[in-house]
Amino acid sequence: MSAPVAAIDCGTNSIRLLIVRQDESTGEVVELERRLEMVRLGLGVDRTGRFDPVAIERTLEAARGYRRLIDQHGVAPGAVRFVATSATRDASNRDEFIEGIREILGVTPEVISGAEEAALSFLGAVSTLPDLPDEGARLVVDIGGGSTELVLGTTTPTHRISLDMGSVRLTERHLVSDPPSAEQIASATADIDELLDLAAAEVPLDRATVLIGVAGTVTTVTAVAQGHEEYRPDLTHGAALAVEDVTRLCHELLGMTREQRSAHRIIHPGRIDVIGAGALIWARIVQRVSAAAGITRTRTSEHDILDGIARDLLDRQP
Repeated sequence: MSAPVAAIDCGTNSIRLLIVRQDESTGEVVELERRLEMVRLGLGVDRTGRFDPVAIERTLEAARGYRRLIDQHGVAPGAVRFVATSATRDASNRDEFIEGIREILGVTPEVISGAEEAALSFLGAVSTLPDLPDEGARLVVDIGGGSTELVLGTTTPTHRISLDMGSVRLTERHLVSDPPSAEQIASATADIDELLDLAAAEVPLDRATVLIGVAGTVTTVTAVAQGHEEYRPDLTHGAALAVEDVTRLCHELLGMTREQRSAHRIIHPGRIDVIGAGALIWARIVQRVSAAAGITRTRTSEHDILDGIARDLLDRQP
């Protein structure tokens, strides 16, 4: 077995940890630890341009817990990578957060670009779905709290774009009532469609033969569609859903009150207030890609940027 590595992905809504090692005889990646904490680091960043001090402390407390797990698994300091994405790119006081993480984990957070975020998401998603067709372009969509990445490629990305729309950002901008009004939904939809026009100019959506969704919005929508009483990533990973079922369910979630969403125990409490916005983003993307490329179903991957970071760390090992 190789030495263990630890990947940390800190986004707008959550901070996640993955500790893995590789079986050197088979090349298999062995998962030792996978954790998620909903910290909402990006709370209010779209409006104020700054991190809220309470949100910073929530995130640092989660990092302290991750440090204990990293130490328990004997991960060397040089085998830890902390990647920060949309909210940290946007916050004017990010240095305060970065210094706090450095003190706790002994590594400097990498505030990566949207392009690199997209590439890592593609690597994590495509490398873990074994039954993808050998030919044809895969379009990977990563819907986060603050941004959404669209990446097209077969084994490596050929086109990519990062868009400033995410479940937290759109909720704070538009979907403020419970449930959201028709006017709010129309305003959010107009924003999404405008950004997807930009995406279509950069990423040839009509070339996609497979549409793969990753991250919390897509996995949650998939889990609700499957009707499980508890969250089962072993069942959501690789799941295929008809385009019409995805769009119908997304609009159902969007129109629900927060209390109605809470009745779905499978939805994480930290997503209850923002899953409607995420679902709207996913529905618009699915409809756009289906119209452009004739795709009739979506695929779901439980593996995304976090797995891409871990695989990149393993590849760097001597």
